[in-house]
Amino acid sequence: MKKSVFKISKMDCPSEENLIKMKLSDIDGINQLDFDLEERTLTVYHVSNITIISDSIKELNLNESLVSSHETDEIIVESKAEQSRLLWIVLIINFVFFAIEMSTGLISKSMGLVADSLDMLADSFVYALSLIAVGGSVLKKKRIAKYAGYFQITLAVLGIIEVVRRFLGFEALPVFSTMIIVSIFALIANGVCLYLLQKSKSKEAHMRASMIFTSNDIIINLGVIVAGVLVNQFSSGLPDLVIGIIVFVLVIQGAIRILKLSK
Repeated sequence: MKKSVFKISKMDCPSEENLIKMKLSDIDGINQLDFDLEERTLTVYHVSNITIISDSIKELNLNESLVSSHETDEIIVESKAEQSRLLWIVLIINFVFFAIEMSTGLISKSMGLVADSLDMLADSFVYALSLIAVGGSVLKKKRIAKYAGYFQITLAVLGIIEVVRRFLGFEALPVFSTMIIVSIFALIANGVCLYLLQKSKSKEAHMRASMIFTSNDIIINLGVIVAGVLVNQFSSGLPDLVIGIIVFVLVIQGAIRILKLSK
């Protein structure tokens, strides 16, 4: 077994991780991938030719360089069954809160909650793709990524159109108490998901990507809570529309990254 470390300067988000994961998935002899977004490094445990791995990464144009490559006995492998169990749990939690936030957002007239619900749905897609990555084929993952990406973009664009319509017209104030209460529960749910994912021993792309997406969700939940407070403070629906448009844009950005996986 060899341990090869790459420095990848343009790897700064989960989409690049998934792109690399899929690019290397066709190469036999790769045992494990360990990504570090902060340091922008990729550690590959393999028995295959390092030149093949290096050339494959180079094709992605992410400004990579091989730092080191040597034999090692160091490796930590988490069972596929354990990875799948964790991902199923967080997928179900996210999908349930998608339904809760969408319904309460429509009832309370809060675009912040509606947008956050779509973000939860987007995460459900990410976890579904991660589940496929655990044991599914690359072709199947690419097909689902394509459908998921276009579906998210369609919903987000419709959401942005609704935000603009509400901004130009007169709408009743969103129910700030519903915004705050539901977002607090969503915050707790995302906190549980992050805790479960951090317990995972695996540092493969799909598991690390899932943790990063969940961390971002916690920030969004806090944003909706703050928007709810501001709605009450200033008796204005503008803070709700602002957080809504921000989250919709984030959903579109995430969808574009997922679409890259389908190519």
